[in-house]
Amino acid sequence: MKHIKLTLQYDGTDYSGWQVQKKERTIQQIIEDAIYTVTGERLRITGAARTDAGVHAFAQIAAFKTQSNLEPQVFLRAINANIPHDIRVIKAEGCSEDFHPRYSAKNKTYSYRISHKGAYAVFLRRYSWQIPYQLNCDLMREAVEYLIGTHDFSCFRASGCSSKNPVRTIFKIEIVEDSFVDFMNFKFNVPLIKISVQADAFLRHMVRNIVGTLVEIGRGKKPVSYTKEVLGLKDRRFSGPTAPAQGLFLEEIIY
Repeated sequence: MKHIKLTLQYDGTDYSGWQVQKKERTIQQIIEDAIYTVTGERLRITGAARTDAGVHAFAQIAAFKTQSNLEPQVFLRAINANIPHDIRVIKAEGCSEDFHPRYSAKNKTYSYRISHKGAYAVFLRRYSWQIPYQLNCDLMREAVEYLIGTHDFSCFRASGCSSKNPVRTIFKIEIVEDSFVDFMNFKFNVPLIKISVQADAFLRHMVRNIVGTLVEIGRGKKPVSYTKEVLGLKDRRFSGPTAPAQGLFLEEIIY
């Protein structure tokens, strides 16, 4: 039996997330259906991250075991021939029997994009949170310092989260500002903020809830100490709103 590892990119706009659902169109289901078309095997692939509806991925990792004798590069071409063009397998390779996309990961990085100051670029609407007000990134950078390290992140945990333990370790949060965006050889003079969060693992909506909280601070509606306060309260009701899904990308997984 072969163990195949896939690296996937996808635009999550038109999908109900990664995980198979009974009546919804998901990334996992589409890949499994493609493998069935190629091999005749009904099998379950395992993903490194259960991205939510509307969330995108630069490098989602998935793996499956198969009785097929097809080589990884044949799987890459065959799967891509049987899936929509907003999902692509960008790499396929063999892996060890004990490799697990989620449990073998050392850390993951999600990044979130915000276009602000009232500027608008229609072609970025699927990939950023477009907000009409100024954000103070210096205040946001101060606020994230309270989140670095190992904490109980219950305050940023969405209802329905299946994780038994809310403790996670955030290694790094970076907030980068750009005055314009290059997109498909076009230059948009739209100020863009990129918030990158690297952690050992994430709770459901954790990054989006952190971003929503930081936006409250960046707008001046909450003090810099707000992140420290809600972290101590361990209650989702006291942190900021959930940022919309379209600005979130699964950027990198390190093994």
